[in-house]
Amino acid sequence: MRDDRLIALYLDMLAAERGASANTLAAYGRDLEDYTTFLAAAGTGLTDADAATVRAYLQDVHARGFKASSAARRLSAVRQLHKFLYAEGYRGDDPTGAIEGPKQGRPLPKVLSVAEVDRLIATAHEGIDDEKRPLRERRRAARLACLLELIYATGLRVSELVSLPVAAARTKERFLLVKGKGGKERLVPLTEAARRAMRTWLDLAATGEAADRPSPWLFPADSESGHLTRQAFARELKDLAIAAGLDPARVSPHVLRHAFASHLLQNGADLRIVQELLGHADIATTQIYTHVLDERLKAMVRDLHPLADEG
Repeated sequence: MRDDRLIALYLDMLAAERGASANTLAAYGRDLEDYTTFLAAAGTGLTDADAATVRAYLQDVHARGFKASSAARRLSAVRQLHKFLYAEGYRGDDPTGAIEGPKQGRPLPKVLSVAEVDRLIATAHEGIDDEKRPLRERRRAARLACLLELIYATGLRVSELVSLPVAAARTKERFLLVKGKGGKERLVPLTEAARRAMRTWLDLAATGEAADRPSPWLFPADSESGHLTRQAFARELKDLAIAAGLDPARVSPHVLRHAFASHLLQNGADLRIVQELLGHADIATTQIYTHVLDERLKAMVRDLHPLADEG
């Protein structure tokens, strides 16, 4: 069977059995296409490649200047594909079984301080209530402020945020029911500031020419999906960071998700609770925030232990 057909079967399995998102499938597809292109140049294919060929591919990835994290991601994709081919009987062995991944340190997530997030939010809200401003500008500002309040209040993944249904803003409950990775649902609480921002955005979105274009999405847009794209939100955040006097390289939707988790832990939240709120299936994923807990424990000993000031 051709390599591209084998990859298609593997991606179908990821979608059907593991609930992989379209973005995840696209990323796997790109990595595996790169791998099979290398195999074709080496005169082999997925059913014939041996461990030496896989190692040669990793060396090629390194020679092209990829970071250790990118090389590890590609090896993971290749490893999982070969496990699938072995399990399904398309080949009699798994050539990746004895191959070790590149050594890499786990980087700490970029985090904004509480004051910096407050500055971003305050800047986003500027001019929303100024009726002298053009309605289009006020509407755009209200949408960005709503996005910002929601992601910082809930820690949603950006894909979950931009695809929220409009019904989310009309709920009388103080929480959202979110469908995350693998179709798993979780509850996330809403702050009053986030609820207020959603009401303001809906009020402005329902005025002018926008009122004639009803949409099932909370953040509708002229895109293939019908809602705001992740990339568009990220660009608007960069512009907002500049307006707030922050380095735009430090600000992204993912950084705000990290800020949500880190600020909760700094203020005493339990790591397991943060895991649930973030929608992490494994506590190990949430443990990138243990540096926050370490600092909190040090501060507790310094401030509360009766002998802390001695010596």
